[in-house]
Formats: sequence, structure tokens, C-alpha cells
Amino acid sequence: MLAPTPYFTDCGSHVRVYEEARALIRCGHNVRIVTYHLGRDIPGIPTWRTPNIPWNKKLSIGPSWHKLYLNVLMFYRALKLARDFRPHLIHAHFHEGAWIGGRLKKRLRIPLIFDCQGSMTGEMIDHGFVKQGSLLHRFFSRQERRINHGLADYIITSSAPVARELIDQWGVASNKVEPLLDGVDTTLFKPQQRNEVRTKLRLPLDVPLVVYLGMLNRNQGIDTLLSTIVQLKSKGSPIRFLIMGFPEEEYRNKAIELGIDKMIIFTGKIDYTKAPFYLSAGDLAVSPKCSLTESNSKILNYMSCGLPTVAFDTPANREFLGDAGVYANYDDSSDLASKLAGLMNNKDERDRLSRLVRERAEQRHSWDIRGKALDEIYSIKLRR
Repeated sequence: MLAPTPYFTDCGSHVRVYEEARALIRCGHNVRIVTYHLGRDIPGIPTWRTPNIPWNKKLSIGPSWHKLYLNVLMFYRALKLARDFRPHLIHAHFHEGAWIGGRLKKRLRIPLIFDCQGSMTGEMIDHGFVKQGSLLHRFFSRQERRINHGLADYIITSSAPVARELIDQWGVASNKVEPLLDGVDTTLFKPQQRNEVRTKLRLPLDVPLVVYLGMLNRNQGIDTLLSTIVQLKSKGSPIRFLIMGFPEEEYRNKAIELGIDKMIIFTGKIDYTKAPFYLSAGDLAVSPKCSLTESNSKILNYMSCGLPTVAFDTPANREFLGDAGVYANYDDSSDLASKLAGLMNNKDERDRLSRLVRERAEQRHSWDIRGKALDEIYSIKLRR
């Protein structure tokens, strides 16, 4: 399993790598993860890393010029491992992983599955790494097209919109693409006693609290969320926010500049295994992410913890929440503020949605269900 990223750093894309590997092991597979030198190992899954690069300490995900040489190092690291491990299959995450996997495939003569979580160039634009229509954008678009078309035997995607984008916009054959949605560990992410959690975290029991868990950047909608909080403050709302994730310093300063710092508690990075405890402090959860194609796996963590969830009306969010979600108009901070306030003022509706989202997480979105589906893809789609 190739993961060209600073794995593991408690973010959604890394959770997919980790939980897929665990689910496959439960199905009887023998898994090795190859990744960058950055991040931390998690017990139970053997992880091989590139040599340490002392000048590269960047833990945040997203585009980086450092990936150019890190991916070359990953190729040689994976090739060395393969000589001893002798894998039957390469499972490559992200476009960079598919690029590495394509070269390994030629050497090892084994199938390659590409686990696509969104457009590579789309992410570059979202992060401000390249400008749309620029020479660099056109260059990386050509590379993305080659990866999408020519390397993998089969492609799975983290959401149905990503699969449709590959087929409709990139021209990938429909019989080579299949959505395998993100999942959730429903035994780890489960509701805990709200008042007990708040007492341990020294949070007031009577304050209406909205929780957010995930990376803190524009792509995740954090700027929009701050704008929403400004509007709630202007209306005298008593709602407070527990914002969990990193890098938080920029947004901590923005909150002070906007005069909303008293309404927010920034925790910084939260360990994946401790996230359910912190989430259980909330009355409801919010996801301001605006991507129309990328998955939004934090919603599954909210659902599994029994948290009523407010999110923008996007295909990926509806895939997870269905009729158990509360949807704000797309990228509309005013409507998001209205929906948060309305749900916070309706305890009966919160209780109803809490039951629905937990049931939906257990019945449709557990990693055990996803692992069996992935095992079937290996057995049928890649059989030779």
C-alpha cells in the first residue's frame, strides 16, 4: 500500500489509508504500508518509510515541491521491500501513489489499484499551489490525465462524484472505475456521556456547543466557518465552537481580529483515537467543506458519535448523511448560521437526528462493510 504523504497525522485522507489497511487485514490480507519519513507509526500495520530528510518537517497535507524527490525515494523504498515481501498487488493512494505504483507494476508484473480521493490539479488550485489556466496547471493536468488513463488496472474513489469526474471530465472508461466510499470505525467512534466529557474537559454544561474536527485550511471551509460565527455573534447567539485540528495558529489570530475568539476553543491536533471523546462534548457538529467532488469523511465520525450534523448541500455530503442531515445552501455562510441556530434551538429534532445518524453509520458506513467490498474488488475486478 503506497501512501505518499506524511502518514499518520490524524486527518481524513490518512484515516482512509489506515482503516482500509486494518479492514483488509481482518479479511485475511497481509499489508505493508510505504510512506514518507514524516508522521507517526500506528501499531498493528508494518510501515516502511523513506530515509529521513532533515530539512523537510512539513506535516500538513497538500501540494509541495518536496514531493518530487520524496516520491522517487518512495519508489526505491517500495522496490526494496517488494523483493523480500513479494506482494501480489499494489494499492496506491493519491495520484502520486499511482505514479509510483505504475513504475513498480512494470518491474513486479502485478496488478495496480489506484485509490483516488480527488483531482490532483483541483487540489493544487484549492491550495493556491498553481493558478487555473497557468502553464504549471496545464503541465500538471497532462500528468494527471496520463495517471488516470494509463497506469492502474482499476480505480476506486472515495466518493461517487470523484468517480463521475474521472469518467465525464477525464474520459476514463466507466468499467475501470468504482466508488468505495470512506467508512468509520463504529466501535471506536461511539457516543459518550456528554456531561461527563464536558466535566473532564472543564467545559460548561449549559453552553450550546458546536464541534468541528479536521484540518484547518481554506479548502476545508474554515474561513467560511469564521464568517458564520461572526454572523451568529452579531445576532447575540450564545453558541460556542470547539474547533479541533491543525494548523490552528493562523485561525486563532483571525478569530481575534474578527472579535470572535471568545466564542471558539481551538484545541490543536487531536489524536485519532481520542477524537470520539472530544466529539461527544458537542450538541451538534458542523462541516463547512465546499468541495463538490472530494469525500468529507469527518461527517462519518460525527454520525457514528450520534451528532446531528449541519453541512453544505453537496453530493458527497448527501452520500453519507442522506435524509439524516441538515443542509445549508452551498457556500452560504448566512444560511449555515441560520441552520446551526435553528437546530440548536430544537432539542427534539437533535435527538431524532442523533438516533438516525448513528443507525446510518452502523448499517451503511462501517469499515467492516467497506473492507469486504474492497476484498471483493480485489478478487473479481483484478483476477487474472
